[in-house]
Amino acid sequence: MLTTRFVNGAPNWIDVGSPDIDGAISFYGGLFGWEFQSAGPDAGGYGFFQLDGRTVAGGMQTEPDQGPPAWTVYFQSEDAQATAKAAEQAHGTVLFQPMDVMGQGHMAVLADKGGAPFGIWQPGQTKGVDVASDPGSLCWVELHTRDVAAAAAFYHQVLGLETSSVPFPGGMYTCLNAAGAGEDAMFGGIVSLSDSPADEGADPHWLPYFEVESTDTVVENAQRLGGTVRMPATTVEGVGRMAHLADPYGVRFAVIKSQAPGA
Repeated sequence: MLTTRFVNGAPNWIDVGSPDIDGAISFYGGLFGWEFQSAGPDAGGYGFFQLDGRTVAGGMQTEPDQGPPAWTVYFQSEDAQATAKAAEQAHGTVLFQPMDVMGQGHMAVLADKGGAPFGIWQPGQTKGVDVASDPGSLCWVELHTRDVAAAAAFYHQVLGLETSSVPFPGGMYTCLNAAGAGEDAMFGGIVSLSDSPADEGADPHWLPYFEVESTDTVVENAQRLGGTVRMPATTVEGVGRMAHLADPYGVRFAVIKSQAPGA
């Protein structure tokens, strides 16, 4: 699972682009108890979702020409320019060029060779989110793609990510960890779009998982708040009880009540 002991290549930030940020604030506030704090008049409407005073994510209102509504997962880079160049050399795309964010760090938005968008964050004053893997915060990220092997090779070349395989109901699951961190530091995985019924018709994308106290309760609340269920609450032995959801604007995410190690 994710921690805030950030290392290069591991997720360190996440934000949502929504066509209605006020609606998104209402939805995620009702679902996770988040409160929204503006980053100030110079931030273009960007702000921070907080839980008990700790930042768990960012968010802003986006226009159609900025791409579809979505959560963007950011991975730590020690040099945003170099990482963007590496992505291009690996046949990816730079969607938004590296830029300084008011001294807080440097960010860019890229797309892998399969077309899945992702971000990179070169820490400055802001290292990353304040909390991870606690209820109401990001705990896992999962790439849904058409070619698992090609995606693994891309992220190894660009971010140094390493993969390992673990048994999973129906087959094997490809796990991700930062270079040299070992399998104990796994933070995500890669799955084939063709193996996920909830992804019918979907383009490649990164799916964030948020830890919750009760998956079933969150699923019920998501529907009450105008969201939709893409995969109903399902228990996976040795992993936990999870569900795939979408907010009222079609933004995909997942929730999980993780099973305690050794349980």
